[in-house]
Amino acid sequence: MLPEEVKRLVTEGLPGCEVTAKGDGSHFELVVVGEVFRGKSPVQRQRLVYAALGDRITSGEIHAVTIKAYTPDDWDRASKLQVSS
Repeated sequence: MLPEEVKRLVTEGLPGCEVTAKGDGSHFELVVVGEVFRGKSPVQRQRLVYAALGDRITSGEIHAVTIKAYTPDDWDRASKLQVSS
């Protein structure tokens, strides 16, 4: 699977989010920024992203995913602190 496909799945599953996907084959790193994460715990945020990937994870097509999920405000602060994406 290509990063572009993973990005498309997350974007379709979480409309309004900005998604960056890196990786190859079955291992990916995602940065997802959106209002949908406001008021959610880190675990709840990850669950939302996993849900968008759905069957691709359960089938094993996607084996490992590192997720960094931010609200726009969180992302703005993290970017100013130069937190790696």
